[in-house]
Amino acid sequence: MSLTDVQWSRIEPLLPDRNPRRGGRWRDHRQMIEAIAWKYRTGSPWKDMPSEFGSWKGVYNRLRKWALDGTWKRVFTVLLAQADAEGDLGWVVSVDSTSVRAHQHAAGARKKGRAGEPEERALGRSRGGLTTKVHLAADDHCRPLAFVLTPGQAGDAPAFEQVMATIRVPRPLGRPRVRPAMVLADKAYSSRAIRDHLRRRGIRAVILQPSDQISNRKRRGRHGGRPPGFDKVAYRQRNTVERCFNKLKQWRGLATRYDKTATMYQAGLHLAGILIWAAR
Repeated sequence: MSLTDVQWSRIEPLLPDRNPRRGGRWRDHRQMIEAIAWKYRTGSPWKDMPSEFGSWKGVYNRLRKWALDGTWKRVFTVLLAQADAEGDLGWVVSVDSTSVRAHQHAAGARKKGRAGEPEERALGRSRGGLTTKVHLAADDHCRPLAFVLTPGQAGDAPAFEQVMATIRVPRPLGRPRVRPAMVLADKAYSSRAIRDHLRRRGIRAVILQPSDQISNRKRRGRHGGRPPGFDKVAYRQRNTVERCFNKLKQWRGLATRYDKTATMYQAGLHLAGILIWAAR
């Protein structure tokens, strides 16, 4: 997978120096990113990487090093900040999750991670077998703002506050922006705790209420309280998060998880997000 010149012009200034103080000169960053993108785009094993990209071990080590030191997340965050400064980041945010089936290659990781790696693997048993759940917040142009990984059997609502806490867009002056103008979500997120959380932060909630909650409120009469506000017109934009998932799942290595650690899989998600934002 080749980067366009527009993508590379936005990504190159954000990458580490190719001449580190210790050790030899790094291989070309552009070739490394194209090699990693090829791997996740095709879902191929590392050892099947074309020889034009050089040693697969070097590519893997670059991916892992930048995952552990936070380079991928930092580049992703800076691109968000640049888009926000240019007025190209939509603050009507949609939140949802998707289950990703884990390949057998994703199993068997060490119970105790290597140095610098968290022990949480974000793998669990659900109806689909061994799965990972990707919780995503997307802007109103179908572009990712935040990723959170949990085991596949985890619910959507418990991860909501973590997803919202992950939205953090730096600005040239003042504090980073962390509060969307509006949050759109389906009935899985319809809870008093989530609505109260958004209300305290001054965020407008457009969350579909399930039929059982509606019937319970009506059954209690005046003690059931008023129904929560719901904007049908605004809710039509909730498909943006689904369309963002569709973009991400064009990458076979993201639609199916092959990575043993959550750190590496999330690095692949951040790389896909980087290329989406760099192509705007």
